[in-house]
Amino acid sequence: MNSTPTNRRTLGLTGRLAGFTARHAWLTMGAWVLVLAGAFMLSGQMNVSGEGGVASTDARRASALIEEASGEDQRALEYVLVESDPGAVDEALLASVVDSIVADMRSIDAVIPDSDPETPVVGEVASYLDGADTLLTDDGRMALIQVTTNLSQEDDLEPADPILDVVDEANANSGLRVTTIGNMSVERLFGEMADETFQKGEMIGIITALVIMLAVFGAVVAALIPILVAIVAIFAAVGLITAISLARELNEFTVIVTTMVGLAVGIDYTLLIVQRFREERDRGFDRYDAIGIAGATASRTVLFSGVAVAIALAGMLMMPDILFKSFGIGTIVVVITAVAAALTLLPALLGLLGDRVNWLPLPFFGRRKSPESGGGFWGAITGAVTANPVISVVVTAIILLGLTAPVATMELGSGGISMLPDDTDERHAFDIVIDNFSDGIITADIVVLAPDVSAGPVQDGVTDMIALLDSDDYFGTVDSMIGPNGDLLDLRFSVAGDISSDESIDAIKRIRDQYVPEAFGDVDAEVLVVGGTAEVMDSVDIVKRYVPLIMAAVLAASFILLLIAFRSIIVPLKAVVMNLLSVGAAYGTVVLVFQKGVGNALFGFQEVPVIESWIPLFLFAILFGLSMDYHVFLLSRIKERYDETGDNSGSVAYGLHSTASIITGAALIMVAVFGGFALGPLSMFQQMGFGLAVAVILDATIIRMVLVPASMELLGEKNWYFPSWLEWLPRISIEGDSEIAETAVEGSPAGD
Repeated sequence: MNSTPTNRRTLGLTGRLAGFTARHAWLTMGAWVLVLAGAFMLSGQMNVSGEGGVASTDARRASALIEEASGEDQRALEYVLVESDPGAVDEALLASVVDSIVADMRSIDAVIPDSDPETPVVGEVASYLDGADTLLTDDGRMALIQVTTNLSQEDDLEPADPILDVVDEANANSGLRVTTIGNMSVERLFGEMADETFQKGEMIGIITALVIMLAVFGAVVAALIPILVAIVAIFAAVGLITAISLARELNEFTVIVTTMVGLAVGIDYTLLIVQRFREERDRGFDRYDAIGIAGATASRTVLFSGVAVAIALAGMLMMPDILFKSFGIGTIVVVITAVAAALTLLPALLGLLGDRVNWLPLPFFGRRKSPESGGGFWGAITGAVTANPVISVVVTAIILLGLTAPVATMELGSGGISMLPDDTDERHAFDIVIDNFSDGIITADIVVLAPDVSAGPVQDGVTDMIALLDSDDYFGTVDSMIGPNGDLLDLRFSVAGDISSDESIDAIKRIRDQYVPEAFGDVDAEVLVVGGTAEVMDSVDIVKRYVPLIMAAVLAASFILLLIAFRSIIVPLKAVVMNLLSVGAAYGTVVLVFQKGVGNALFGFQEVPVIESWIPLFLFAILFGLSMDYHVFLLSRIKERYDETGDNSGSVAYGLHSTASIITGAALIMVAVFGGFALGPLSMFQQMGFGLAVAVILDATIIRMVLVPASMELLGEKNWYFPSWLEWLPRISIEGDSEIAETAVEGSPAGD
């Protein structure tokens, strides 16, 4: 065994940390047990909501003013649809079923928890039997029952479960089809689908990751370690996120996104370090030396990659939207815990296991070759690409730019009820209501603000506005309310469509751009339009305004970080361009599949009119960070070899060969994790998972196999150009000193 003493400072911070945790394995494990115990104690206390959007938009400000003027939040509604069977209409049966449901709704005795005095959950129940003719179709075949609760739309709607129980009972026993659409049913459905997405994505990701790691490592114990470390990192992250949520509310989907990213990066980071440890053991270093060397090289790369990923993810924190901030907080926290687990818990496990990491070997798998051996599949690919670098770069660029082209037709919006799968009862009820009932279930408001809204000019404007709304077939009944201070007037009207449909967006544009100027052009009053569609439009405008600025900031920060790390101008510039190409291709593919419907049936995806407005920035942040991972892993080995030999072509071949199996395995695992989440029923998670999976595939194949080696060969020594006037920049080399691999840690015990 090699056991040559060396200066411990050559190991750097990560190497010394790895050595310390390996030698104090039980202490390290105990510390992580305490972290997990704290996370477990916080379980179930997360403060989340379905809220998103920007509080400072006109639509949100108007909504808050309405709530303040009315003295109460907008109450949650449920619309129960009762449909007669095909054929002759049995009016008596329809009336009997409607009357029975109304009676059951009114008899619900559930009260709002902690209300003082006790407030019943069910407020008002209305049907055509009460004289509301708009709740019965002209042919008498379908009837609506409107259930108004005393719950705010922002409240926990679980106390309203008895309402949905009445619907389920009637559908099962009344002889007619009874479905429902509204706040409670949609929230319940989204919750069920989110749970399904979470469970499916997690299970598929873990199982596939285990299979791939068995193939990469060829040993059961080695394959289980990355999954264990990733799960620990996720649990720790969820605990920290829960603590954060107690101080500030987070979006309800934060844990799903956190888990997805945590599985990907947690396994990714661990793979690299375990592989380097085994590589150093094969070179003859004893257990603790190999751990120290892996810590000084692979762990240092992981730390740098984590910083690069966090920088990309931090872009989401710049958005004034709880959704982006929630996702940004969750993903940054899980990247931090994944890096912490890889730098401390993993060396402790390796210190305890030693060569037992190779227990339960599998035949024909995990055969390890020296990085110096070259040849094989990756050698052939590198040889072919570097022999024709110009052609390789041009062809690759054409493919990626071609996939990016559909981005020009991207339509951003937000998934309304029409985004629900076609085979759900809620989607069925919504479509029927929109097509057959004049008022529908979607409402919007026009808020007029003036010192005295009862003044003649303001009232004239209101009269003109109501006339304009009445003349537009897309709008239904108009109701008005004057605030208690006389400085606010609210016109609430129904909209015959979903919040995200083109028709609804065009309708709100007509109000803002035509009707408001026409009715209130000469009136001294501020007029705001509020409602789901208005909020979607305002949110999309915010995204379009902020995303270019955030992208520019992230790109600049990443360039500077890579510039300092690799002491090169060309390497970070190429990394930024290549990552942008993979992100652009992912955008284009998402538009092609989901918005254009090209191949969506093949994957079982739903064709939708718009791409979720949060998808582009989220994909950019995640993909840029993860793509940077691959580039850092690969380029660190190339740079390490180049510093030793000064041979650019040989260093490229060495870097590709030494990282091929690990990066390929990590990419396949990421594709499985993201693909698992894409197989869920919710369109927004389908878009997210598919976009991430496509980008990882492109990055691990076309970019890493072709574009990186071709560009490195084409530029030759220019890759490492670093002007002397930048020498003042600090040195934070990530590839480790070449001498580390030639020596061992001072005082290490010989043998395993």
